[in-house]
Amino acid sequence: MSSREVVLARIRRALDDVPRGEGPEDPPVKRDYHRVHGSRTTAQTVDLLAENLADYRAVVHRSDAAGLPALIGRLLAERGARTVLVPPGLDAGWLAEADVIPVPDRAESTAQELDAVDSVVTGCAVAVAETGTLVLDAGPDQGRRRITLVPDHHLCVVRVPDQVVGSVPEGLPRLSPDRPLTWISGPSATSDIELDRVEGVHGPRTLEVILLAE
Repeated sequence: MSSREVVLARIRRALDDVPRGEGPEDPPVKRDYHRVHGSRTTAQTVDLLAENLADYRAVVHRSDAAGLPALIGRLLAERGARTVLVPPGLDAGWLAEADVIPVPDRAESTAQELDAVDSVVTGCAVAVAETGTLVLDAGPDQGRRRITLVPDHHLCVVRVPDQVVGSVPEGLPRLSPDRPLTWISGPSATSDIELDRVEGVHGPRTLEVILLAE
């Protein structure tokens, strides 16, 4: 008996109790798992997001709409950023007080060109408080996935409370599986076999998050 025949025989045995003609979508799937864990106010959920972001070594700031341009300008200046990647739908007012050269999000940009940019500023789609996770879906204020994976510094603006959810099950209905989703929990990092942490391996070394009160 060949290896192929062995594998197919095992598959047939595993499917012995499945009625003929039944498709993968036919059996009802129970989705009665908890979507909300515990009881929190909106303010407590936002505070939990800030706490878990910081736990993942992201730098968290808070601002209102009036103070946002000055805060972004200050953070980029402190970083020494001169060039900033800008998604096509980013609010132009966010960079109004930043002394930088905006770099457009272009399909033809090479990895080398993106790596030469100092910072990238984006919005986000959803922020999950329980896991300290930011989700980007390549929306107009977020741009292509690669612009947040190559530059060394990512400054992400989260509108609170509208874009903040408590748990992952609460966040999933807000996202489309047809869009390129990037899930970010802190700066890019990995550890070798001796558990030495290295940051910036497959994404930015520095993640700064601004919680924008609307």
